[in-house]
Amino acid sequence: MIETMKKSVTYEELLENHSHFKTKLFPARSELFSELANGQSPHVTMLTCSDSRIDPCLITQAQPGDLFVIRNAGNIAPVRQGAPSGEIATLEFAVQALKTRHIVVCGHSDCGAMKGLLAPHKCAHLTYVSAWVRESQAALASLDLENLSPEDQLARLIEANVLLQLENLRQLDFVREAEASGALSLHGWVYQIGSGDIDVLSEASKGTPELIAA
Repeated sequence: MIETMKKSVTYEELLENHSHFKTKLFPARSELFSELANGQSPHVTMLTCSDSRIDPCLITQAQPGDLFVIRNAGNIAPVRQGAPSGEIATLEFAVQALKTRHIVVCGHSDCGAMKGLLAPHKCAHLTYVSAWVRESQAALASLDLENLSPEDQLARLIEANVLLQLENLRQLDFVREAEASGALSLHGWVYQIGSGDIDVLSEASKGTPELIAA
């Protein structure tokens, strides 16, 4: 049996859905939204991919106010000396202003950014994309992908990229100091789109991460 691709919601449908939210769902949780109108105090910050197939709140069943979310192609933390970035500025706010207790870097299966890193010619016509995915070049360089199938190459790179971003985060003084004091913990996840599983990565085995939970 041939499965058909899910039909994407239209712009007009988004507006209709919001009307349903405002008239039916919002009133039932008005107390929560009233509290959130005065501020936020999320314990968890998640750096994940912009891929439309990932909904951080859905896969963790988090409620409004629970997650502070940063998204970009490839869940990358671009740490460059003296170069400002929206990701790092947002992480600084999370750690120093919101006092977040956990940072989760969440990669995912079938990641287009990592596909572009494995096969640069396929995104060579996308100038900014090509430059962006090279931020994860060190993850690719850390792996021995010889004799692996294309699927396994991609899976290993996705894992290695998550671990690289954890290393990048620790280059930031405010992250390193908060972690050293015990106020902050860092975690690496890979979300499997097809099964719904989350693989929690161990940093103990660089290059071939050990899956310690699913």
